[in-house]
Amino acid sequence: MQGLKILLIEDEVKTLNLIKEGLEENNAQVDIAYDGQMGLTLAERNEYSLIISDIILPEINGLTLCKTLRDNGNHTPILLLTALGTTEDIITGLDSGADDYLSKPFEFSELRARIRALTRRGNAVIQKSNILRVADLELNVDTKAVKRGDKEITLTAKEFSLLEFFMSNVGRVISKVELAEKIWDITFDTGTNVIEVYVNFLRKKIDKDFDVKLIHTQIGMGYVMKC
Repeated sequence: MQGLKILLIEDEVKTLNLIKEGLEENNAQVDIAYDGQMGLTLAERNEYSLIISDIILPEINGLTLCKTLRDNGNHTPILLLTALGTTEDIITGLDSGADDYLSKPFEFSELRARIRALTRRGNAVIQKSNILRVADLELNVDTKAVKRGDKEITLTAKEFSLLEFFMSNVGRVISKVELAEKIWDITFDTGTNVIEVYVNFLRKKIDKDFDVKLIHTQIGMGYVMKC
C-alpha cells in the first residue's frame, strides 16, 4: 500500500482505529472522518487513491455519499463496509456507485486484498474504441449512452459496466467468477445471486422487447453475448 492515500469514513471509533492502524502499518496515508458530511467534504477537497466508508453513518449515510460523489464526477474507487449483507443490500450499494462491498466482520487480509484490486484497477489505463456494437446494440464508452435500434436504453453504473464487458467479449463464455472479479473486483460467493440478478436486469432492458436475444446462458459455465 506504499504511496496510497486513503479516506476512511467510520463512526465506530474502535473499528476506525483498528482499520487505520492496519492501513498505516501497510504504509498507506490515511485521512479519517467520523460522519458522512465530513467524509464528503474531505473527498471533494482532496484526491485519494481509495475511499473506504461505512454505510450507516451520522449526517449523510454511505449510499448517499457514494451517489453524491458520482453525480459530481468523482470517480475515486469506493469500498463500502457494512453489517448489512443481503443480496438486496449489496445491489443497493453497488448501484449507488460503490466499486466493492465488504460485509462486517472481516479479516484485515481480505480488506487488504480488496484494496489491492481496487487501486490496481483505478490506476489502469485502457485504450479502447469509443463505440461498441453488437448487432443493433450500440454502447458509447465516452458518453455512456446505450441504444438498441432506435430505442434509448437507461442503465445503472453497474449494468453499464456489465454490458460493456459482455460487448468487449462477444462470443466468449464468461463465468460468474470472472464477472465477479472483473466487474466488482470481488471473490465470487456461491451463496449470493447478485450476478444472476444483474444479468436479469440487463436482459429485461436490452433483450426483452426484441426478437433477437443477445445474452445467452451456458448452463454450468456462465454467460455469452452472441447474435
